Parts: sequence; structure tokens; C-alpha cells
Amino acid sequence: MTTPTPKVRLRVPNVAPGARILSFGDYQPSKVVTNDDLAKTVDTNDEWIRSRVGIAERRIAGDDESLVDMAVHAGGKALAGSGLGPGDIDLVIVATASHDVPMPNVSAPTAHRLGIHAPGAFDLNAACSGFCYALATASAAVRGGSARNVLVIGAEKTSQWIDWTDRSTCIIFADGAGAAVVTGSDEPGIGPVVWGSAGDQSDKISIADRNSFITQEGQAVFRWATTAIAPIALEACERAGITPADLAAIVPHQANLRIIDSIARKVGATNAVVADDIVTSGNTMAASIPLALAHMIERGDVQSGAPALLIGFGAGLAYAAQVIQIP
Repeated sequence: MTTPTPKVRLRVPNVAPGARILSFGDYQPSKVVTNDDLAKTVDTNDEWIRSRVGIAERRIAGDDESLVDMAVHAGGKALAGSGLGPGDIDLVIVATASHDVPMPNVSAPTAHRLGIHAPGAFDLNAACSGFCYALATASAAVRGGSARNVLVIGAEKTSQWIDWTDRSTCIIFADGAGAAVVTGSDEPGIGPVVWGSAGDQSDKISIADRNSFITQEGQAVFRWATTAIAPIALEACERAGITPADLAAIVPHQANLRIIDSIARKVGATNAVVADDIVTSGNTMAASIPLALAHMIERGDVQSGAPALLIGFGAGLAYAAQVIQIP
């Protein structure tokens, strides 16, 4: 006769019923590259670029400025604004698709340079939707009791993966970093994420190997983004228990101004401010949403406590959307 295995109860710590964002931080390199600058090296001009993607200028990191450098700047700014210290952070997540080496990751050295001792640290690659994926992961970690406070960073140095003689890509991509600090709360300040992917179209935006540059099929990506993403955004509002009319801001990934306008129009949030950071920042992939939000907050475009819809989409093809409360 076998002895029955005794039941063992796991001791789960008190967990937060919700998660919220305490602060945002941003960083962009000092070097500004205008459309006129690009016209000196490729067959393009300011009017052509503005009419197709809506970009007037972008920031490009110097050779001596690393992805970790930018992540540290943005993460440090978010941490300073949160009211917390480095010792309060126990998880660091960096969303990036442009690291120049497979290892070490970006998150661990970033945490070390910020004085955060022995946190959980990992990078997440969901390309241009990476910040939304990382934010959802941070929210789940806090609500599940795996972390108390999480530093989430989107950082990209896409310039090192660009063929600067290819006008279809060099006019679009840029460098920068944006960050947020996530903590537990009695009321949810980060809504349920709606995420997914269209892996059958993963070849539409890609880097073939370590010796290659970013390539994309612009028209195919445009059609996908302008048809498939708005329903995802509306579902995120529904899961958060709000309507588009309740939104104070819509912050899509800053891929293309025409795509941004199309998504915002289909969401139908007529009272919401729509982020257009792409005009002066370019497409910074996983950094674009937190960069745009940080700039909107700094300008006073959105008020604390207001609901904002974040919409990430891009290579993979991956997408994610969630509603947050502005800190």
C-alpha cells in the first residue's frame, strides 16, 4: 500500500491587486540629423521624407555612445522622478532589438551602473512593440509577487544596423531610450495587455544576419498596420473597462505619421491628444512609446491620472496594446 503524498501549500506573499507607473524618463543623443543632411548623401529631399513618413529630423548616437549608455540615462531619469532609490528596484527589463552583441545583455550592466544591486535583469525583444510587452511583464511580476518595483526601459541604437545609402530605411530609424518605473497599487493603473503576432509575415521587417542591415517591405507593413492594429487598440480599451471617448491620449509606436493618423482615426478618440513624436525623433523602435510619453508629460499635453492608450506594433510582426494611467 502506497503512502499518499501529503499536500503542500505554497506560501505566497501578499501581492498587490494592481500595478501603476510612477514616472517616466527619456534620453536622446545630442546629434541631430535633418532631412537636408540626409539629402547630401542619398537621393531624397525634405518634402519627399515629410510626405511619406512625417519625419523632419532624428537623433543619432555617436560611435562612443552605447546602447547601455542611453539606457542608463533614461533609466536614471525615471528612477529619480519615481521617489524611489536604486535599492528599491528588484527587477530591470530592457526592451531592445538593436544590441550589438548577443551577450552580455543590456539590462544587467545598466542596473549595475545605476547602483541597483542584484536585481532580476533580462532583455526582451519584441522590436517596436517591446516596451508594451515589457510593461505588461513588469505589471504581472508586481501583481504576482515576484517583484516590488520594476524599472522598464526601451532602448535602441538602430543606427548601427542601418545602411546609410538606402533611402528606404536611413530616413526612418533613429536612436534613443525611454523608461518607466512600475510599482504595486491598490487600484490598477496598467490595464490588461492585448498582444499577439503575425509570424507568417515575419520577413517583412528583418535583419538577415550579423553582417546585414535592417530591411523592410514598406507597403506591406503599412497595409498591415493600418488594417490590423486599430481593432487591437479597441480591444485594449474594452478590457480596461473604458471607451475611446474616455481617453486623454493615444500613443502609438512612432513608425510613420500616416500610420499613426490612420490608427487614431479608426480608434475614434476625438478628445484624445495623439502622439506625433516621430516628427522630431524618428522611429526609435522599442524606445518610441516611452520617449513620446515622456515628452508629452514634460510639455503638459496630458495630466496626471488621465488614461492613455499605448499601441505597439512592428517587426515580428508583433503587436501589443494596453491602457495606462499617466503618473
